[in-house]
Amino acid sequence: MNKAPSIREILVLGDSHAPVFNHPLFKEKFPDRLFNVQTVIGATASGLENPNSKTQAYPIFRETVKQTTAKQVIVMLGEVDTGFVIWYRAQKYQESIPVMLYKAIASYSKFLAELAVCFEVICISTPLPTIQDGNDWGDIANARREVTASQFERTALTLDFNRTMQEFCMRNGIRYVMLDDVSLGDNGIVKAELLNSDSSNHHYDQDRYACLLIEGLTGVV
Repeated sequence: MNKAPSIREILVLGDSHAPVFNHPLFKEKFPDRLFNVQTVIGATASGLENPNSKTQAYPIFRETVKQTTAKQVIVMLGEVDTGFVIWYRAQKYQESIPVMLYKAIASYSKFLAELAVCFEVICISTPLPTIQDGNDWGDIANARREVTASQFERTALTLDFNRTMQEFCMRNGIRYVMLDDVSLGDNGIVKAELLNSDSSNHHYDQDRYACLLIEGLTGVV
């Protein structure tokens, strides 16, 4: 009698994009893996080191890590940073975009390096901005109305963020799943087919995003 395959836990830490790992396709493609998803809505790379952050993402992630039996940890953060926080903080504190970008990258890099001491870490490239210029639909878009940067500019910043994080991961033996090439359209913004059918939802189409992630993670997890 054949024994049932043992189930191996994989911990996922991320912002509101992370629940895509609950998509049924993951169970179908990785039947012997259990994706334990810890989502912190609005979590940012910039705020990880801020003890007064509204989301308290770092303490939540740290507590989750203490309790997990997983040996692999998937991390996906940065969309809120590159689509809103970096621009907002640059305007508020009269700092340059490069300085704010550097701070976000430094904070994220430190977090990944900390995890890598005890786990095999897999970093997923940050999703590209989907909120279009002049789009005021939805709570997320409304929260970001103060940011005047165009979708093209926010996308360019996200690409810089992802390239820099990829380089950091390569130097430090951390796996990086880069999805920019398959997500970016010829017009310099996210491909239309990745957009959610609900125009007020800034997350990628879950079916298409799940497929991209599964392809990128095959042979990795």
